[in-house]
Amino acid sequence: MIRHEMITDQELYVLLRQGKILFGGNQQLKIYGTLHCRSGKRMKCKNRVFFKDEGEALALGYRPCGHCMRQAYMSWKNGSI
Repeated sequence: MIRHEMITDQELYVLLRQGKILFGGNQQLKIYGTLHCRSGKRMKCKNRVFFKDEGEALALGYRPCGHCMRQAYMSWKNGSI
């Protein structure tokens, strides 16, 4: 997990281009989703974290976003994850 406020915009850009960051999350709400999610784009930088994959987010106790990851969210809600 990488906290947004701990890296520069240039470092973030490099990690995105290299494919080392695939998901973003809200540290306060413990929700993760795609980098293109409208909800994720509106969150404050101090709450934003990044993950290399879904497994990392789930292992840290985050749940899928109900907007951009509808199928994963429904599985999580029904207890399948």
